[in-house]
Amino acid sequence: MTLTITLIAVTAAISLAALYVNQKIFEKGLLRPYRTLRQQTWHEVVTSGFLHASLTHLFVNMFVLFFFGIVMERTLGGGHFMMLYFSALLVSSLPSLVKYKDEPNYATVGASGAVQAVLFSYIFVFPTETIIIVLLPIPIPAWVFGIAFLGYSIYEGKRRVGNVNHEAHIAGAVWGILYMILFVPNSVDHILTIFGLL
Repeated sequence: MTLTITLIAVTAAISLAALYVNQKIFEKGLLRPYRTLRQQTWHEVVTSGFLHASLTHLFVNMFVLFFFGIVMERTLGGGHFMMLYFSALLVSSLPSLVKYKDEPNYATVGASGAVQAVLFSYIFVFPTETIIIVLLPIPIPAWVFGIAFLGYSIYEGKRRVGNVNHEAHIAGAVWGILYMILFVPNSVDHILTIFGLL
């Protein structure tokens, strides 16, 4: 069993248990910045990534993780892949910790930040590969999708409509690229070679 499949299985099991078996799992594991900073419950930056607000939320994140996680796990190796994923849980939590530190009722859950890190590490390594969105079945170059997704997330984040944590998406996406540049040897040379700049 791959690490990606293991992450999906564990996340699904915990999310489903929190949604349908024991609500206390959900309450103790979600990221509530006001509580995290005052009570030092730092485990929430990780545990919140294993909880989801609904079946749809869970399915979308695990669907994306399945398709891009397996490729990046093979590309990076298990150690780097797990470091990317768990460091992204931390980094993608930072905007919420800063922005909502004084709002007692704000809470967030989901693996979206870590999943975006995996997706954008894929886009960094394979920028010219095509990505097909289920709702828009037209092949799009990965780098074009990445720019469009970031633009959409920034726009929606400024609108502040709905419950989607766009800041976590952006932070996770940026971290996916930064992780490759900072910690994976020859990543910059690789991307320069692809675009004929080296």
